[in-house]
Amino acid sequence: MKSDAISACAETLFQAEQRRSQCGLISLQHPQATLDDAYAIQSALVAKKLAAGRRVTGWKIGLTSRAMQSALGIATPDSGVLLDDMHFAHGGTVPAGRFIQPRVEAEIAFVMKAPLHGAQVTRADVVAATAHVCPSLEILDTRILRADPATGRARTIIDTVADNAANAGIVLGEARHPIDAFDLRWVGAVVKRDGVVEETGLGAGVLDDPVTGILWLVHRLATYGQGIEPGQVVLSGSFIRPVEAPSGSRFHADFGPFGSVAISFA
Repeated sequence: MKSDAISACAETLFQAEQRRSQCGLISLQHPQATLDDAYAIQSALVAKKLAAGRRVTGWKIGLTSRAMQSALGIATPDSGVLLDDMHFAHGGTVPAGRFIQPRVEAEIAFVMKAPLHGAQVTRADVVAATAHVCPSLEILDTRILRADPATGRARTIIDTVADNAANAGIVLGEARHPIDAFDLRWVGAVVKRDGVVEETGLGAGVLDDPVTGILWLVHRLATYGQGIEPGQVVLSGSFIRPVEAPSGSRFHADFGPFGSVAISFA
């Protein structure tokens, strides 16, 4: 894609979020768009948000499960940027109308104490650079239609990545743990909406180990000359399917000894 088309797509997504209304599929408007094009649109979109006063606070990793990858016909996760206005307090309430079609996922969050840069970074480096891990919920939203109304064509990985990997919000639980306090592959969650169990899962659903997700992100960022900085939060990837979050719904994720996290939607 040419630079003017990338800029136009970023502006369309930016305006869609401001208006709380969805736009058409980028993959339909630009059928030749590549994954690199999608990340270029994402970068241009984030740049607009930074110019509007936002601040980068970390990263999210998505599409880490084989089920989601198979559904989209891909063999790799994706990533997006976390910003300061995406953070909500544990036990808090998302204001009515804040999002378009929010959904919720359960994840293990990593908070970093040292930078991670470069394709040479190892799993041991990720462990050493982690200040602590904690339970979290990610709030997803889409500024792009889930399917084109005229053709029925579903959005693709191009649309998701361009739309900042469907990033919308993050809720961190109060528990904090050293990274080696638990076998993260066996950390699980029971996710309830309005008191009813909707999803359960284990950390192993994230590339067999949530640490592997962080390592994948560092290596992907290295191809763009980027990295993870101290103090940043990284959502390692969901190990449940996304759960719809209509107005009035209440979510509670019980991670057992690992902690819990909750959020409500006005």
